[in-house]
Amino acid sequence: MSLFASLPQSDFPLADWVDGKKLMGKKLAEAVRAHIRAETQAHSLQPGLAVIWVGDDAASQVYVGGKEKAATELGYKSLVIRLPATATQEQIVAKIHEFNHAPDIHGILVQLPLPQHLNEREILQAIIAEKDADGFHFVNQGRLLAGAETVLSCTPAGIVLMLRELEKNVGELNFAGKHAVVVGRSNIVGKPMAQLLLSILNMTVTMCHSKTQALDSYVAAADVLVSATGVRGIVNTNKIKAGAIVIDVGMHRIDGKLTGDLDLQPVIERAAYYTPVPGGVGPMTIAMLLYNTFRNARALSAARHLA
Repeated sequence: MSLFASLPQSDFPLADWVDGKKLMGKKLAEAVRAHIRAETQAHSLQPGLAVIWVGDDAASQVYVGGKEKAATELGYKSLVIRLPATATQEQIVAKIHEFNHAPDIHGILVQLPLPQHLNEREILQAIIAEKDADGFHFVNQGRLLAGAETVLSCTPAGIVLMLRELEKNVGELNFAGKHAVVVGRSNIVGKPMAQLLLSILNMTVTMCHSKTQALDSYVAAADVLVSATGVRGIVNTNKIKAGAIVIDVGMHRIDGKLTGDLDLQPVIERAAYYTPVPGGVGPMTIAMLLYNTFRNARALSAARHLA
């Protein structure tokens, strides 16, 4: 199966989630969750999602709570295992192996960031590829690079789903060959985002980062701009091309308000479409986590029936 099959195979009418220029990820995420609910019922499945949370990071508490609430609302079996910041590598890996062998768990997620004394890579790779809910396992990342159906990293998957639906429903929009610029090169967002834009939307992709010279020139040339730096101020939004589509992955709290990586006012003035913060990319990340877990449950169930 091709990479296209890694995303929900359904239509999500723009009227339900596009408000003028604003791409309301929160509304699209609701539609994706309704699709997942229908699919789980059609396949008589109860997906199981296990989250391992180490330490007491305040932001993680919000994220984990959101994931647990969303999973429970869909009828998933939802487990949150909270371990102290002093937990050892061996204790965490042992808990992962327990879930690897649990027949009622289909998605395993280790909440990041982890305390400094832990080996993040070793912990994430302890999750078997078949139960990877985040798309972080090297097997799934390799399948993405090869263009094969796989578990996708949740944030890039949510973004490319938005763009796919835009292209299907906006007559003059055709991404093939257009220039996408991804600012940020993490394994979680930047790298898989670039690959999905290339492989699913057939775009010409430039990856930029903190050491990119003349960043403004790339920003000015972008038909689609994805800011995934996690740092405010790197991207000069006054340089955005008129009519570009702008995706802001960042989330910061400034003076008690949530905001993204980008200065929003120039984006609103120049972009054809943009994602707000909050209510843009974040809800789509959780929706795709739930979709990945459903896909895993479906695949594991089919494998058991064939055994």
